[in-house]
Amino acid sequence: MRDRRFVAEHRGGPLGRDQHRQLMAWACDCAEHVIPLLTDSADGRLTAALAVAKNWTVGKASVGEAMKASQAAHAAARDSHDQTAIFVAHSVGQAVATAHMADHSLGAAWYALKAVHNAGQSTESERKWQDSRLPPDIRQLVLSARKNRKI
Repeated sequence: MRDRRFVAEHRGGPLGRDQHRQLMAWACDCAEHVIPLLTDSADGRLTAALAVAKNWTVGKASVGEAMKASQAAHAAARDSHDQTAIFVAHSVGQAVATAHMADHSLGAAWYALKAVHNAGQSTESERKWQDSRLPPDIRQLVLSARKNRKI
């Protein structure tokens, strides 16, 4: 069941525009942080998707553009045979999908953790890094939602 706290005001929920944009920015941080785990250079679809996401946060991209970019990032995951690259691509896809549904931001962080784990690095350190990037306005929302979902 969807956490109502992540429903945007324009859809009848409590999530303000600034909070929604902060969730997108945080999700992008999480996804970008794991791109260096790719053994090959980043798929252009991933960097393009992150650019759309960043543009969305400043009102320069539509939700429709973000959804197309998200689909392209997930297609990059399907096209890959490397598990870490798959997780990184899904993290990017979830990050940009935050424009459509704010709770996708949690998916970006979760897939980033999966990428880190698969690469043999510390998920605890990554989680701490992710938490350190949370703006104060959304920190409690994300931490409580993550605890409720056990992710």
